[in-house]
Amino acid sequence: MQLVTTTADLAALCDRLARERYVTVDTEFMRDRTYWPKLCLVQLAGEREAVAIDALAAGLDMAPLLELMAEERVLKVFHACRQDLEIFWLLMKGRVPRPIYDTQVAAMVCGFGEEVAYDTLVQKVARARLDKSFRFTDWSKRPLTEAQLRYALADVTHLRVIYERLASRIDATGRSAWVEEELARIADPAQFEQPPEEAWRRLKIRTRDPRFLAVVQKLAAWRERTARAKDLPRQRVLRDDLLLEIAAHKPRTVEELRSHERISLDRASLAGVVAAVEEALSIPAADLPEIVEPVEPPRGIGPLVDMLRVLLKICCEEADVAQRMVASTADLEAIAMDDEAPVPALTGWRRTIFGEAALALKQGRIGLAVKDRRPVVLSLPGRG
Repeated sequence: MQLVTTTADLAALCDRLARERYVTVDTEFMRDRTYWPKLCLVQLAGEREAVAIDALAAGLDMAPLLELMAEERVLKVFHACRQDLEIFWLLMKGRVPRPIYDTQVAAMVCGFGEEVAYDTLVQKVARARLDKSFRFTDWSKRPLTEAQLRYALADVTHLRVIYERLASRIDATGRSAWVEEELARIADPAQFEQPPEEAWRRLKIRTRDPRFLAVVQKLAAWRERTARAKDLPRQRVLRDDLLLEIAAHKPRTVEELRSHERISLDRASLAGVVAAVEEALSIPAADLPEIVEPVEPPRGIGPLVDMLRVLLKICCEEADVAQRMVASTADLEAIAMDDEAPVPALTGWRRTIFGEAALALKQGRIGLAVKDRRPVVLSLPGRG
């Protein structure tokens, strides 16, 4: 079992893999005690070898791996790649591996359902079984055992078979463009940019009072910057419930803040929280943030959305594609209110599969019925 621990061996490995058509990739990392993911292991597989890279090995320079990830001639194959891409985005200073392929996306295009799990594809596509005994292991502990390495490498060895079979099926059905469109969205580096000023939107806020929102916004931004600087989880810096409690009381001095029994912060954090509150209180009323109230749909739209949802399910089952790839609930609501809604479901291949039928349903040219205990689409005479 090969485990790369030196820069020389890593460079030699990446030089070999750079000659491959594609390389399968997976990572093992820890994040329960840090803000940033702590990369522990990288697994790579080419046509003839599968190797693990010890990202925690002393003196290991990851530059050869990052060069391989940026090599345009080599396709990088992942499964459910978002967290893996985030790790490489950090290592590559704002770039992501290119080009990429995600077998979870491919599986949705092939009718395996929403966000299909890797072990499901191992069983159904690779016709193998996946060992789950190390699923919750601590990958930061050293030394790694042979059993751990076998488990980790299974995530890239089976992936070769899964990729080739799904890609062949997609090519045969002419759906490669569907996958490429979704991959372009997933691989957009902008999605990993998380401005601290937007961190407040993660919180469950029950009031729309603008001044309260301003304090929450400034506190959440302070917490985000502090968590990044100290590499701590947000909740370790300041729990959500305490942040909202502070926003409600708006303490303007360290002494006032310290008087709250549930709040225990170090001196620097106390000062940072008070400064954030003061900054929020100094914002002119005209510049305060607000949560835009959702537009109340017209009467009768709710049942129409429900009908569109049934139609979506029928269309996607017939096309053998996951519903999430075609239309979201927001898309259905937009279509229900506007025949020319600017949503993906009314453009391109999605319009062919579902959009045209959705408009026909709205316009009374087709209807829904039950036949043999199954919902079906019927053409309505005299409506076309």
